[in-house]
Amino acid sequence: MDPIAQNNNTVAPTETNNTAALKQKIALSQLPPDVAEKLQDELSRIELVFKTGQFTPELDRQVNYINFVTDLPWNKAGQDILDLNRAKQVLDKNHFGLEPIKARILEYLSIMILNHMKGQIAKQPILAFVGLVGSGKTSLAYSIAEALGRPLIRIPFGGLGSALQLRGESRVRTEAEPGLIMRALKRAQVKNPVVLLDELDRVTETARADIMGVLVELLDPEQNMAFLDHYVNFPFDLSQVLFVATANNTGNIATAVMDRLELIEMPFYTDEQKVVIGRDYIMPDALKSAAIDPRLVQIDPKVWENIVRPLGFDGGIRSLKRNITNLAGKIARMIVEGQKGPFVINETNVKQYMGL
Repeated sequence: MDPIAQNNNTVAPTETNNTAALKQKIALSQLPPDVAEKLQDELSRIELVFKTGQFTPELDRQVNYINFVTDLPWNKAGQDILDLNRAKQVLDKNHFGLEPIKARILEYLSIMILNHMKGQIAKQPILAFVGLVGSGKTSLAYSIAEALGRPLIRIPFGGLGSALQLRGESRVRTEAEPGLIMRALKRAQVKNPVVLLDELDRVTETARADIMGVLVELLDPEQNMAFLDHYVNFPFDLSQVLFVATANNTGNIATAVMDRLELIEMPFYTDEQKVVIGRDYIMPDALKSAAIDPRLVQIDPKVWENIVRPLGFDGGIRSLKRNITNLAGKIARMIVEGQKGPFVINETNVKQYMGL
């Protein structure tokens, strides 16, 4: 037998299996009719290439395209947990103080609940938490997602240099990729996740105007029902996505985007508030993450000022979290090296634990 013919005979079944799997995937994906028809056309071209044996890099790109589009949650929405009391418990569990902000979030969720009861989608401005680094902006978005039982996907805008990173690139380009929004939905596997647009003010200056233009479309309920990613090349309904935004300040955010945001200013934390946050929220989480029995750690109340403010005043809590994480790491090392504890942290040895 001709070696080439023999080789073709061994490869062909795999090729047939691949196309059969793609065909089945298209059939089972509950795609909009026009999308399914387009993918069937793409698959026909792939089958033709398999028959001719003229394999090209374009073949892989076509297969990747079909896989990506069929993996999108075109008609799959997650079930919301619409329980206001539970939402309040989640916010109180995750955040100390912030009563006006938590109250506004509960009002926001209440409008969602009432609209859901009438079979409607609430058209509200996008909540945008604005404040210092470490003031808890991002964690509030995670709490909203937890309260609703939705997955959260974070899209970082810091250093974002092109609108195409959001909207995707046309497949006429060899290295084309889908945009960050479509990739977020693919990861979430539902069409109604919470999408965190993190640090809107930190996009690069050269691309700011174009990126803000895409944001206007994303955040406008009259436009995002048919958001077009250049790679997917079919409109996708984003109306059920709950967008939440953060920013350090609003100076670099376009006016048209600001019109679609409800700005919520994050407060400065006093030293007294940070002691409570560190003692009752961050420390228990840090010990749990480090697999340390909290009964082994005893902290003299007098040393919390050193933990809260070792290097001067900081209105946020990021440095506090870092200090406590480092402290837990030192205790973890002592345990692994054979020390039994308890580990008593007082005014005499606190600098040793803090690494100062």
